[in-house]
Amino acid sequence: MICVAAQAEHVYCTETRPYNQGARLTAYELVHEKIPATLVCDSMVAALMRSRNISSVVVGADRVAANGDTANKIGTYQIAVVARHHGVPFYVAAPFTSIDFHIPSGDHIVIEERPDKEMTHIGDHQIAAPGIACWNPAFDVTPASLITGIITELGVYKPSELIKHANTLTFESAS
Repeated sequence: MICVAAQAEHVYCTETRPYNQGARLTAYELVHEKIPATLVCDSMVAALMRSRNISSVVVGADRVAANGDTANKIGTYQIAVVARHHGVPFYVAAPFTSIDFHIPSGDHIVIEERPDKEMTHIGDHQIAAPGIACWNPAFDVTPASLITGIITELGVYKPSELIKHANTLTFESAS
């Protein structure tokens, strides 16, 4: 287990296209909790890490495989790659119940493909060129090798510790 001190001076949250969950949900929660925050476009993360003193990245996860690979909203993987490039620790925060010890790795996580219209339209108004092909996965998988730690209600674990302690962690969560 590793320890993390959680004292955010300022949080940068991404908009999370195409549904803008970051702009709608994350930004709302940060403002509601009076945490200083700035909303940025998904495509600004590399420039942000280059120009600001980013001390760590914390993202969520919809699913965590036994080896520590994680599936989360599309764009998470690219943030992990950029964080690694800039030497910024990358953490995944997820409830323990998101860890599925029956899935050996992220290669076994099925990624939902979303309708093209989510990218080509705003409401009923078409904004993309008619006939353009789209690829619209809802999630991506971040390899455990890019993850510094997985934050759960039971503690913070290195991805490699999950499978080693599967029986212990499962037992602890049941008590």
